[in-house]
Amino acid sequence: MVDVHAIEALKKALRRLPGVGPKTARRMAFHLLERDREGAKEIAGAINQAVQTVTHCRRCNTLSETDLCDICSSTKRDDALLCVVETPADLESVEQAGVYGGKYFVLMGHISPLDGIGPDDLGIDRFRQLMTEGNIREVIVATNLTVEGEATAEYIRQITDTLDVKVTRLARGVPVGGELEYMDHGTLAQAFNDRRSI
Repeated sequence: MVDVHAIEALKKALRRLPGVGPKTARRMAFHLLERDREGAKEIAGAINQAVQTVTHCRRCNTLSETDLCDICSSTKRDDALLCVVETPADLESVEQAGVYGGKYFVLMGHISPLDGIGPDDLGIDRFRQLMTEGNIREVIVATNLTVEGEATAEYIRQITDTLDVKVTRLARGVPVGGELEYMDHGTLAQAFNDRRSI
């Protein structure tokens, strides 16, 4: 029989995952223990392996199993383009879109004074060093379109002000396939502000 303390510890551990509340954690824990113990062992092994082997790329700060990630070590990428994103998940989303051929810098978060997260918590020193070392001609700021993301974008713009580099921000507005009657006012206003010639 499984120790009750072990079950509670498993549920508590599962609640650390984003979007997992008490009920979902309970359902996951019982599923793994009742129906999929082999799956539980596989998950535990994969987590343990990742925790021991994954670190940060020394150039772009994303998660990597090597000193330089595959993107930073690629000679096929444009070294003069630097896309700044908040998280490795954001980097992966841009990569999956297949529209960008430059390199990245991953902040590992965003500026959020309410959460006690300032520029020093984001690896900004590493970003500054990268800007002075390389031959970067354009920085594409791809932080989220939230208050924190905008504050972070503005901070990055201020850092690059003194450098001879073009700074751009991802366009915002009506999504592909979107219908105007269903757009919120903020999205529609941003679409008008960011309009371009056709």
